[in-house]
Amino acid sequence: MKKPTDTGKNRTGIATSPKDSKRTIAGAEEGGTDVILDASEYSAEKLFWSRHASPVGTMPKTTGIKGMAKNAMQMMQGHKPSVFLDKLGERLAFERSGTRLYEALVVKFDASDPHVGGPTRADLVRIRDEELAHYAIIRDAMVKLGADPTAVTPGADITGVMSLGIVQVLNDPRTTFTQCLEAILVAELADNDGWVMLASLAEELGQDEIARDFRHALVQEDEHLQSVRDWLRNALRGQVGVDRTPPQPGARAT
Repeated sequence: MKKPTDTGKNRTGIATSPKDSKRTIAGAEEGGTDVILDASEYSAEKLFWSRHASPVGTMPKTTGIKGMAKNAMQMMQGHKPSVFLDKLGERLAFERSGTRLYEALVVKFDASDPHVGGPTRADLVRIRDEELAHYAIIRDAMVKLGADPTAVTPGADITGVMSLGIVQVLNDPRTTFTQCLEAILVAELADNDGWVMLASLAEELGQDEIARDFRHALVQEDEHLQSVRDWLRNALRGQVGVDRTPPQPGARAT
């Protein structure tokens, strides 16, 4: 099986058939029109629904007297705790998906060829386990605040849709390990910023213990992000031919 960067039967470009491309261009010019299309009604319809459509979802009520009391205190201080809880639900969904992404990346690793500067299988398994541990940190924080971690918050719903493309790339049998590293990098960039935001919000809301847990997770997320960047850069350098260092035992990125 050829690699995706090998020259193959890709005929999507117009330059692959100059004779046919000339006829295509001529046909487009003959069938063209000078009429200026008016999209104002379409834009107005989109604007109407953007203003009047119901939200993707709503926040569930907090559970337990303790959680309700904490929320009441926050509201008396001028804060809206449901916003923070929504972001917690979003991060919970993301960490759960992140665990599955690394599970899929391990499979890609097992199917790949050795390459210098890549991760070991143990590296990927460790990050997978840390993502799962981060899920537990968010879950415990939600329970502490009286929220139900099994409920799908609006933010969790949205992040699931946003992550769908990454999930598809990781689970497509045709994609390479390097292509999957690029997809993982997108996820890690979003994940890193998400943890920065959560830790800051927790501190500003006076949730110091939760903020400390989040800062600890952020240290590991920083390491994840840097590792993926390094692995991807090393893979591309090797494939383009600028890295002539002999492969290291157990290192893969193809």
